[in-house]
Amino acid sequence: MHCLSRKWLAEAVIWTKLKKREKRRMGKRIREKKRKQKKSIIKRKERRGQMKRMFARNKHETDLKDQDIMGAFLDKPKMEKHNAQGQGNGLRYGLSSMQGWRVEMEDAHTAVIGLPSGLETWSFFAVYDGHAGSQVAKYCCEHLLDHITNNQDFKGSAGAPSVENVKNGIRTGFLEIDEHMRVMSEKKHGADRSGSTAVGVLISPHHTYFINCGDSRGLLCRNRKVYFFTQDHKPNNPLEKERIQNAGGSVMIQRVNGSLAVSRALGDFDYKCVHGKGPTEQLVSPEPEVHDIERSEEDDQFIILACDGIWDVMGNEELCDFVRSRLEVTDDLEKVCNEVVDTCLYKGSRDNMSVILICFPNAPKVLPEAVKKEAELDKYLESRVEEIIKKQGEGVPDLVHVMRTLASENIPSLPPGGELASKRNIIEAVYNRLNPYKNDDTDSTSTDDMW
Repeated sequence: MHCLSRKWLAEAVIWTKLKKREKRRMGKRIREKKRKQKKSIIKRKERRGQMKRMFARNKHETDLKDQDIMGAFLDKPKMEKHNAQGQGNGLRYGLSSMQGWRVEMEDAHTAVIGLPSGLETWSFFAVYDGHAGSQVAKYCCEHLLDHITNNQDFKGSAGAPSVENVKNGIRTGFLEIDEHMRVMSEKKHGADRSGSTAVGVLISPHHTYFINCGDSRGLLCRNRKVYFFTQDHKPNNPLEKERIQNAGGSVMIQRVNGSLAVSRALGDFDYKCVHGKGPTEQLVSPEPEVHDIERSEEDDQFIILACDGIWDVMGNEELCDFVRSRLEVTDDLEKVCNEVVDTCLYKGSRDNMSVILICFPNAPKVLPEAVKKEAELDKYLESRVEEIIKKQGEGVPDLVHVMRTLASENIPSLPPGGELASKRNIIEAVYNRLNPYKNDDTDSTSTDDMW
């Protein structure tokens, strides 16, 4: 009996130890489970926060797109063009501007050969790309040149201004006209909220001064290649972003404070009111970049100035090659510029479009071989359009089908840079001739489904 009692006691002790061990294990499991649950809750909260921020960012971006779609675009593009051309000082120029899909035409331009005050051998050209209205662009096209050439920094001492005088004078002119427009705007109780980029060239007998403020662009073709081009001022550029952040702003969706897509511009005074910061330290700066390039009579061929509606769909080399190919088939600079804006429209540009082409004496000349090849290409395209329509059988295919079919083919001798889009007018003319009773809906100028 005593032996059984001791045995039972030993078993009880063992059972108690096992029970305690199991309890400790269960406690550890419960604590681990709670820890994991807590960690999961934290992760879910972080994920919800990220989703909220992403939703807010996407909503803001969608709102901006909706504003563009609902408030900035037409049902059909306005393709009427404003043209001008002239010559002097050994230069020839042509220009073209088109409203396109935008509700308003906000671009402006300046073309002056022979400047006053003893600068008769100098010339000035510029393109202004307005936004949120056309007031600033229009004012600049009429008065910027005066602000540049009439300030003391430009004039310097007696005689022709030096290179440094010109560069300092251009900068001073931009700052002066911007401050002048600000004062005028304040007198109107802040009625004008528009702004404008500016790209231009001041050409003296020995130098070409490229001037850029914003994301319009200018380039110089020298010896059949892109020799120089201006740099776009975008908010996400490191130096531009640093200035914006130092002024208390931010860069969201590649825009200043999530709104303005350029970091330098004239006007835009809502972005130039940070106290304690100078005019060139604001969220948006009116300070231009100025580059001086010595002219080369033998190698300089042409200069292109254009707003971002052109550069959105064509690169520097593409546009340079395209313009050079057009100059080999026509010496009509207005026609060349019209081909540029039409091609960019057909390539998908949704913005206003303006381009100025300035040709030096050594610009490409019309070549009989190039003219012949161009005529052969046009004739080939006409015959191919006829074949595509006849092959359809019953009914006439829409223009989109015709363009897609041609785009899938290897067509030789298409203009470099412009490609098939540059021949849209030829193709459409043949299509309309063969299909006079077409539905207008099938003849949309939109390129959304074209390629």
